[in-house]
Amino acid sequence: MQDSTHVQDAFENAQKQIRKACDLYDECKLDQNKYEVISRPKRILEVNIPVRMDNGSIKMFHGFRSQHNDARWPFKWGIRFHQDVNRSEVKALSMWMSFKCAVIDIPLGGGKWGIVVNPKELSEAELERLSRGYVRWIYKYIGPGADVPAPDVNTNPKIMAWMMDEYSLLVGKYSPGSFTGKPLSSWGSKWRWAATAQWGVYVLQKMLELKWDSVEGKTICLQWAGNAGLTMAQLMVDLWAKIIGISDSKWGIYNSKWLDIQKISELKEKRCSVSDYVDGEKLWEKEVLEKECDILIPAALENQITEENAKNIKAKIILELANGPITPEADSILEDMKVDVIPDILANAGWVMVSYFEQVQNDMNFYWEEKEVDEKLHKKITAAACSVSETATEYKTTYRAAAYIVAMKRIFDAMKDRGEV
Repeated sequence: MQDSTHVQDAFENAQKQIRKACDLYDECKLDQNKYEVISRPKRILEVNIPVRMDNGSIKMFHGFRSQHNDARWPFKWGIRFHQDVNRSEVKALSMWMSFKCAVIDIPLGGGKWGIVVNPKELSEAELERLSRGYVRWIYKYIGPGADVPAPDVNTNPKIMAWMMDEYSLLVGKYSPGSFTGKPLSSWGSKWRWAATAQWGVYVLQKMLELKWDSVEGKTICLQWAGNAGLTMAQLMVDLWAKIIGISDSKWGIYNSKWLDIQKISELKEKRCSVSDYVDGEKLWEKEVLEKECDILIPAALENQITEENAKNIKAKIILELANGPITPEADSILEDMKVDVIPDILANAGWVMVSYFEQVQNDMNFYWEEKEVDEKLHKKITAAACSVSETATEYKTTYRAAAYIVAMKRIFDAMKDRGEV
């Protein structure tokens, strides 16, 4: 079977998702130009960053910044360090961010950073020089009132602290609100480490509750035992769900009765593979997607469920903890199969919600305890999930199309009020 993971164009996929929602949404049907306005980023920056390596040589690193829409102000999303980063991916992720912020109703727009690098090949000193060099190259285009980055794949609070410090040096004043996802010592927000997973749990609980159902007793397969995936797995176990399948970047493990998530977490802490877990069927990483379960949670990268493997999906509910894990072609197949897909722009928005909370706290110079952050998180997801569910019923469409319609209405309202459309 051909693996289409790396041949699907992420930007084209994002445009197809937006096109489908526009074809349903009344305002877009009346004015087709609105699709043109929303389907492309406002600005793409490309930079080449020279970095002094530990051996004294100079190496160039290619970086991108896509700024999609700031009608709801300012641009927002994460910084990705990965060897497969490309212009199309960065554009797509910035578009998804605009809709993500709008569907959960926070005053942020969509942007995305990316550097083509395998950070595992760099020393810590080289990584710091790259991080600071990136900020020096683009600092004039970012800042608390313009563009506020956060961590993403292969970046972390330490890198955000380096970048925030470099930005502060360049603008001549301490600016904690210039980056989010920082360590608590650099005025990050409490509860951020669990925000994506906890939000995903709250979304799933609410969407099931609206159908008079619950997570208790449900069997779950989860693709990718990263921080968010493992945290969500443990939270689901605490709610009496059963994790029966899980994978990492190479291998998967499956047991139709249950898997001990605590033991798997201990293996990952030791940098072992999930395949070292002894009580289960060993799988290739993507095989976990096709195993029998009630709920499937893709938590890896884009384009994991494609038209090649969509028909093999056996779950009745998919919650997208990753960004763009299902291609548009696969989406249509899953819709025909009556699989409910809770889309990424709703399901994994917890980290950006807490990033927004961090910005607010930085602006106030007053910081909340974990309980208060979690209460605010739960309140926002309840409102967002209800809006998407009600819109799906009104338009007789999928949760994904409904989420885009909710978001588009808010973005277009902001653009109209600002005189942009």
